Amino acid sequence: MSLATVKERLLQGGALLPDTPDNLVEVVGILKSYGVVLGYYWENLLDMSQRQFLVLFPFFKYFNGEVNWRKLLRHWNHDRINYEFSEYCMRAMLWHGSPPLDAYLDSEAFQNLAERAIQAKIRGNFLLQFLHGCFPEFLPEQVRMMVYTSVLGQFWRVMSPLFLDLADRYDRGEIASIQDVVDHIRTGLVAAAPQPITYTVKIRGELYPLIPAEAGLNFLTAAAVPYVEAVFFRSFPFMGTVSYNAQAYQIPADPADFTYGALYADPLPIGGAGIPPTLLMQDMRHYLPDYLRERYRRTTRGLRDVRVKICESFQKSMFCVTTAAIQALAPYPLSRTDPQARAANEPYVESWLQRLRESRLLAVQG
Repeated sequence: MSLATVKERLLQGGALLPDTPDNLVEVVGILKSYGVVLGYYWENLLDMSQRQFLVLFPFFKYFNGEVNWRKLLRHWNHDRINYEFSEYCMRAMLWHGSPPLDAYLDSEAFQNLAERAIQAKIRGNFLLQFLHGCFPEFLPEQVRMMVYTSVLGQFWRVMSPLFLDLADRYDRGEIASIQDVVDHIRTGLVAAAPQPITYTVKIRGELYPLIPAEAGLNFLTAAAVPYVEAVFFRSFPFMGTVSYNAQAYQIPADPADFTYGALYADPLPIGGAGIPPTLLMQDMRHYLPDYLRERYRRTTRGLRDVRVKICESFQKSMFCVTTAAIQALAPYPLSRTDPQARAANEPYVESWLQRLRESRLLAVQG
């Protein structure tokens, strides 16, 4: 299978992933598990953006405001959802940025709103007041991080029920092909595209808007597209697998050249310590539907390397999500065959495939 074959399939309205019964089972099953896990992730992110606002040592940030001995023991025994992965994705978005969101965060309007919220938070706290006076950029940067925490939570709050609804439709026999999966995701993305992104934090009973509706930020441009760019394509290197020493030249000097995202990651290291996606695969492992677990059981090694199998299925599903994004942003519907549409769509599709050249795209074609 070559990129030219994939390109032609896309230009005929198909998907990056071949339409086979096995791929369909893997994609729907893994997205059902992912939808459940995302439900936990987005709830925690939005809770953090409220309860942990300018809390410099958030020891209980993964408890969603419910701290008791039972949860503490489960936490210490690692019998819990690995919320660290959601923070990893948030920091990837923060690092690589969201152009419309960053433009707003650099504006005087946001700086004024942030300072107002900071002053309300540090009122009566002489240590934080002293810190803010000595390092006036520190707390505003923490506010920016809380903004990204909220934005990612809002993004996943849309995607979680979208994936769970997909699995329900599959169970009812309404999803019968990979293209049906792509259509479902694309329809959901298009419907959510104009949804406003806002963020208001409550401090001492008073509301402090940080992203008001007047900022004009929406789901598609401020959250969805930057998420795909930061998490699917770029991300950042897994510590312990490459050297961060600049003299070793193992990491590109320009973050724009990073290719460590979900579409590029080698599944084999999954399950190793220090590999962030291991946390996600461990979480999804608990919520696999029976039909997907049975498929894994019948393959070589059965469930002994289930995290690697989950990672491979997850990458297939993310190529379906990427297809939905490609189709939604195309100049013309990719199924159109008239010369005008073809002339505009062909270079557009080619630009995507060039970015995916070094990804796992060809590996999932077999």
